[in-house]
Amino acid sequence: MKRIVIFASGSGSNAENLIKFFHNSDNASVIQVLTNNPHAKVLERCRRLKTSALSFNRIAFSKSNDVLNILKIAQPDLIVLAGFLWKFPEFILREFENKVINIHPALLPKYGGKGMYGMHVHKAVVTNKETETGITIHYVNENYDEGAIIFQAKCEVETSDTAEDVAAKIHKLEMEHFPKVVDKLLYN
Repeated sequence: MKRIVIFASGSGSNAENLIKFFHNSDNASVIQVLTNNPHAKVLERCRRLKTSALSFNRIAFSKSNDVLNILKIAQPDLIVLAGFLWKFPEFILREFENKVINIHPALLPKYGGKGMYGMHVHKAVVTNKETETGITIHYVNENYDEGAIIFQAKCEVETSDTAEDVAAKIHKLEMEHFPKVVDKLLYN
């Protein structure tokens, strides 16, 4: 059985989608969700879905081995960042080389980097009058949104679209593609 650990910072819709996708799987399961936000809605979702979840602070994550030790005990086959906003420490990336992936709500390399997440991305897409946008699933390296691209899916941006319209289109792409890409990666 393949083991997945998810990191999330906010509402957790992608985390919930992944948990549900693998719930009845004979091949893989989400064994734990970790969050840097003790008030994140993802914790509530995990309680409802009976999935182990923990919150941690910046010291536990990047200044000590606390989170690293949790991961070593969990022995994940894949670490999935699903709306996780902190930069991943290099010492954890080294320990789990090519096992940490992220989903980004734009077609990287456009609209990536520090501060480019959620509605910030969608507003920039609309402001710059882009005709298309999408999602990018990529490996995580020491820089924000610069790891090797695994998968991209696109959608059109209409001239009348608001940032909220774009967010809804991106959410639909995430729900459709993210679990399938994670599942495929587990067996490569």
